[in-house]
Amino acid sequence: MAKTMMALRKVRPEPGAELVEIPIPTPKPDEALVRVAATSICGTDLHIYYWDPWAQERIHVPQTFGHEIAGHVEAMGSEVHNVSIGDYVAAETHFFCGYCPPCRTGKPHICETLKILGVDTEGSFAEYVAIPARCLWPVGQEVPPEVAAIHEPFGNAVHTTMGPDLPTANVAILGCGPIGLIAIAIAKVCGAARVIAVEPNALRADLARKMGADVVVDPNTHDIVEVVRAETGGHGADVVLEMSGVPKVISQGMEMAALGGRVSLLGLPSEPVTLDLVNDVIFKEVTIHGVTGRELFKTWFQTYRLLSAKMVDVSPIITHRLPLDRFDEAFELIRSGQSGKVVMYPNPADMPS
Repeated sequence: MAKTMMALRKVRPEPGAELVEIPIPTPKPDEALVRVAATSICGTDLHIYYWDPWAQERIHVPQTFGHEIAGHVEAMGSEVHNVSIGDYVAAETHFFCGYCPPCRTGKPHICETLKILGVDTEGSFAEYVAIPARCLWPVGQEVPPEVAAIHEPFGNAVHTTMGPDLPTANVAILGCGPIGLIAIAIAKVCGAARVIAVEPNALRADLARKMGADVVVDPNTHDIVEVVRAETGGHGADVVLEMSGVPKVISQGMEMAALGGRVSLLGLPSEPVTLDLVNDVIFKEVTIHGVTGRELFKTWFQTYRLLSAKMVDVSPIITHRLPLDRFDEAFELIRSGQSGKVVMYPNPADMPS
C-alpha cells in the first residue's frame, strides 16, 4: 500500500483549495481507514471552498474537507470489531462521544462535544479517510457508490420529512436543492396527498417535477403563501419543510402552515429571522421542528430501506460526475445553480464509464 495520497485541502485562509500530496492517515484504535470510492459536494463544502464568514470562524487550516462518502475499508484499528477489511460502507458524519446526556438519552446526533467529518476533522475529499468505525454503515453491493455517497444528505431529508402526520398530508417544500428534491420523493412514497415545491431555479424546478412534486412554484413570480393556500382548499400546508434558509421564505413558511401544522427547519439562515409568533405559531398551535443531521441510527435504517428497496430513485438529482482533480469545475457548477448533486471520484478507477 502506498504511503501518500492526493487530497483536496484548504491550505490558506482564503477562497479556493488545492489538491496536494499528503500522508495516508493511520487509523486510531477505534477507527477504520476507508478508501474513498465516491464523495459528493454539500452546501457546507461550498461555504468552506469560497471561505465565507461561517467558514472563517469554524475551519482551521490546513485541512482536508468533504464529508459525503462511500468507500471500502482498507485497514482498521485494534479496537474495531464491527467492520472487516473490504467492507463497502457509507459514513455517518456526526462523530459523537457516547457519554454526554444527549448521547445517553438517544440523541447522539446532538452530542455536546460533536465533531463533524470534514469540518472539525480531516475529510473525505481524498483518496483515503480515517473514520470512527461506529460511524460506518454497511451498504449493499446493489447500491452504486454515487448513491451510497449521498446516504448522509438523504438522511437529512428523511429526518426532516418523516413524521406520523405525513400520510395524506398536504406538504410544502421550500427550496429544491438536493435535500429538498429528495424530500419530495420521500413525502410522496410515504403517502403525502399533495406536494407543493417552491424553487426559483429553472433546472431545479424541473428536477422537482421529476422527483414527483405535484405543483412547482417560482417565488419570484408568485406569492407562495397564496399559492399554497389555493392548492390546499384555503387551509394551508399540514407539513412545511423549509430547506432554503432564506429569512423571507422561512417567514412565509410559518404563514402558510395550516392550523396545528408542522414546520421543519433545515435551511440555515445567515441572518436573524423575524416571525409573527402570535398569529403564525401560538394561535395556530404550529409545531416547529429544528433539524440537524440524522437521528442515530434510526434515520440510517430508514434511509437504507428506502434506497435498497428502490422506493426512492435519486438518480435524477445526480447531474454531474467528475474526477477529484476537476474540483474547481465541480464547485463552480454548484455555485452557478446549474447542477443537482455533484459527485467526485478521488480514485480514477472508480469513475463510472
